[in-house]
Amino acid sequence: MRILLIDDDAELCTLLIEFLKRQGFSVDCEHQGTRGLERALHGGYELVILDVMLPGLDGFEILQRLRAQSRVPVMMLTARGEDLARIAGLEMGADDYLAKPFNPRELVARIRAILRRLEQPPSKEGPLEVNGVRIDPGTREVVADGKKVELTTFEFDILELLMRSAGRVLSRDDLMEHLYGRKATPFDRSIDMHISHLRRKLENGQPIIKTIRGVGYQFCRTVEEQLENVE
Repeated sequence: MRILLIDDDAELCTLLIEFLKRQGFSVDCEHQGTRGLERALHGGYELVILDVMLPGLDGFEILQRLRAQSRVPVMMLTARGEDLARIAGLEMGADDYLAKPFNPRELVARIRAILRRLEQPPSKEGPLEVNGVRIDPGTREVVADGKKVELTTFEFDILELLMRSAGRVLSRDDLMEHLYGRKATPFDRSIDMHISHLRRKLENGQPIIKTIRGVGYQFCRTVEEQLENVE
């Protein structure tokens, strides 16, 4: 698997390249934002690890431009305690984030969790339609109210899980375990941000994905269910 690391900390890059290579990954590194974006767009990488603070274009600008043209998975690196930066990264389409300083083994575990989603064979499940939303796991196409909707890999996987459990509540832990192979923490906003993206892309007025406070999320089977106990 080919990974692009975009970070201006040369010492960190050297250490990570060596460590990740021992884990079986092929890693290239770029220290400058503009050149990093160019390589991310045209280098054929399976994953981009992207630092927020960069010379030239910063990480947010790179992510925004990258998401306009590519679905390549992106893991953001942020300084510890920068909650707003993590939320902003997820809002812009990052798949996951990790706060510096971090344990390299945790980085590898998160990389593998993301790549497992991409390596899964096409689902043998047939198309599914619930409450005006239709998904085809084989082609990973989504149609809502007759219009095609573009989703990222993680957004599609969350949507499929919610739709196949329509009417039932799935906890954040259920979703985190399914997607990332880890339990949710009180400060982890990854699932919440992916759900927020799905809502913006699918909903038209009434919430089709409901938040059940203190529990999790529910995909509504009917319009009547959408209107019940709206948060």
